Amino acid sequence: MKKILILLTILILSFQFVLAGIMSAKEVAKLSKSGDVIIVSARQAADYSKKHIKGAVNIYHKDLYKSEGIDAMLKSPAEIAKIFGEKGITENSKIVFYDNGKNKFAGRLYWIFEYLGAKDVNILDGHLKSWMKIRKPMTPKATAVTPATFKPSPDASKIASMEYVKSKLNNPKVILVDVRSADEFGGKDDDEKITRKGHIPGAINLEYINVVNENGTIKTKEEIAAVIKKAGITSDKEIILYCASSVRAGIMYVALTSILDFPNVRVFDGAYYEWNADAANQIK
Repeated sequence: MKKILILLTILILSFQFVLAGIMSAKEVAKLSKSGDVIIVSARQAADYSKKHIKGAVNIYHKDLYKSEGIDAMLKSPAEIAKIFGEKGITENSKIVFYDNGKNKFAGRLYWIFEYLGAKDVNILDGHLKSWMKIRKPMTPKATAVTPATFKPSPDASKIASMEYVKSKLNNPKVILVDVRSADEFGGKDDDEKITRKGHIPGAINLEYINVVNENGTIKTKEEIAAVIKKAGITSDKEIILYCASSVRAGIMYVALTSILDFPNVRVFDGAYYEWNADAANQIK
């Protein structure tokens, strides 16, 4: 009886871990073998063509942005959905993202897919390093894809416009979190796209690297909870995340929503690039 209880506990914990949006290489390999998952390489096309997980398709975040206007702002839901469908992905697909191990590109895609209504999105913990560690197949050959239809259902509660951010600046029930480095937050960065250095007034700084390990894995739930608590970020508040382009905001979104189960988290899509571009916006 005791052994059965232990086995049930392990199964429950494993199930919870999958629900947390982070999957181990062994879990992904098992699903890949049975054909029950779509693996997405979030790396650049040049990297994908050199080496990628066998069976993976390639989606690079920059291909999802408008060609004009503020850098890194999303195309329309219909345009992005078309790209997803061309990769054989539907809103009901089980999807696992990986990148070069920094978690930035995978995190960005994770948020974009969730925002557009994908129901089962995950990140490969440890990315390519973890995959190669268990000696699973890699290939330079592009994966043959059967086109599908991705039906977008944008969730307005997951995204923030600049107007929305402005309306919440002095709201005590909202915490604006800048996930850039302390230097960038303090106005010491060399990004030529940012002419007015600094941060949005009222924002607090918590760099995204605080929720990931150097080897590309995600920190434990307990470690992330401690970091978030120390920063003064609480689940009873609405959280709005941003960086320069909100690429780095994605993995913080994963940490808060999927791992800590925060109920009200948005990403400011235009991010600091959009804020900086409007001379009427104050900078601190």
